[in-house]
Amino acid sequence: MGVTILQQFPTENRTGPATIELLSKRITALGAIQHGHFLVDCETYTSVPQLGHQRTVHVLHNSEQPATVFSILETGTKTIPLATDGLFDLLMMKMSSFYTSKKQTKAESKGPRYEIGDFCVKLGTVTVSANFKGVLVEVEYKPCVVPAMCWDLMKEFLQGFLGSSVSSTPPTYLQNRMQELYTPIDTIHQYLEQFTVYRKSPGISVRP
Repeated sequence: MGVTILQQFPTENRTGPATIELLSKRITALGAIQHGHFLVDCETYTSVPQLGHQRTVHVLHNSEQPATVFSILETGTKTIPLATDGLFDLLMMKMSSFYTSKKQTKAESKGPRYEIGDFCVKLGTVTVSANFKGVLVEVEYKPCVVPAMCWDLMKEFLQGFLGSSVSSTPPTYLQNRMQELYTPIDTIHQYLEQFTVYRKSPGISVRP
């Protein structure tokens, strides 16, 4: 697995499908070939008051790693990431008397997956509790495992088909990790960061 960057793309009053179609045409024009679809989802659980200091557990799945369940525990002072197998989902169900799911905040990003040279591009329609929130583009550069070594190249590639909406600085989560080896949990952290922003934003009036 290479380095992955997530980037929001403004819908500008277009529907979700219309925005995805626009980006699909752009990336296909560059020579990209579609290879199936992808899905990243996130469900958030909070501890019941009886457990004392509130803890939050975010449980995420990524179709790129179908056998893995990612969880991020927030205790207020620290964040603990964990990668486990599918049994973790069952564990959370059994712990329902201690952790309650915020059903209305279930978030997911899904859509077509493209490959072009050493890049993998995913065009995601983001929904929170089934309400359309926006479009999130994921770009992975497979040969690289240290963000600092390929950020400029990835930024240039993103600007090539997303235009001026691309940030000139790396995602907040990566800024202090540019010299570190990139792992799948780093992608999960970026998705959680984006989902948190989308959860707080008002729904888009244009329906998908």
